[in-house]
Amino acid sequence: MPIFDMPLQELRKYRGINPKPEDFDAYWERARKEMQNTDSKVQWIAADFQVPYADCYHLYFTGVKGARIHAKVMLPKPRRERMPAILNFHGYTGNCGNWSDKLQFAAAGFVVAAMDCRGQGGESEDVGGVKGNTMHGQFIRGLDEENPDSLLMRNIFLDVAQLAGIIMDMPEVDEKRVGVYGVSQGGGLSLACAALEPRIARAAVQYPFLSDYRRVWELDLAKDAYEELRTYFRFFDPLHEREEEIYKKLGYIDIHHLAPMIQGKVLMAVTLMDSVCPPSTQFAAYNSIHSEKELQIYPDYGHEFLPGQDDRAFQFMLGLL
Repeated sequence: MPIFDMPLQELRKYRGINPKPEDFDAYWERARKEMQNTDSKVQWIAADFQVPYADCYHLYFTGVKGARIHAKVMLPKPRRERMPAILNFHGYTGNCGNWSDKLQFAAAGFVVAAMDCRGQGGESEDVGGVKGNTMHGQFIRGLDEENPDSLLMRNIFLDVAQLAGIIMDMPEVDEKRVGVYGVSQGGGLSLACAALEPRIARAAVQYPFLSDYRRVWELDLAKDAYEELRTYFRFFDPLHEREEEIYKKLGYIDIHHLAPMIQGKVLMAVTLMDSVCPPSTQFAAYNSIHSEKELQIYPDYGHEFLPGQDDRAFQFMLGLL
């Protein structure tokens, strides 16, 4: 197997190089308080799509900074109290997808919720309000603001945690049996959700995005999903005079710094030929998790479909039943 990152024995020990801000914990404590003090103004609208064994709804809630966030939710029939739930988060620039690709969880007896990330391909709002790049550039949005609370990805992290709290508060849901899953950005958001909402019991993720930004740059892989990092330096800091400041600010939204806060079980698949989310950045997140965890390594695969992993993740989540 060709190696473009680092040998596997080094990957198993790698903990990341992107700096962690000194006030990281206080930053996220303040962010969670803002989320908890936000009036969610939850709205349920019956969907046109329906199936015999579940009721399907569009859920809207107000996130931090006043954005209206959209999710698709399925409630198994017959309705009963204290059911397990699954939250799904999508890939970068995408949306929550079709109803039909989530039916297996509803059929198994899970409440299912899939969220559109604000400002990406779905119905959720991006209320803006920051200086600088606004075309693409989601994880660099807010870097030009003095206050790191303006980082857009911080707000998206809070959206996923807020959705988890809304679902957990439903009488149909057992708050102790809620899981999250996702791929790429969805994997990164699943880890962020499990960190910011410690009641999350299980997380199944594949090659997570949003981890160890400086390592991406050092590997000369600031392209594809990370292209905006290169674009930012070229357009806004061509001499890299603010490099340390930029990486430190990105440290607030680096999932490998959030990962130690996770308390639930984690199943992660990593890919050793991944040039989109490099293997070392994936391992930086995995190796930072202190809770019970299991790793699946795909030596010959990159940022692509992983044979058998969806089935493995489904079986993992069935442990919540």
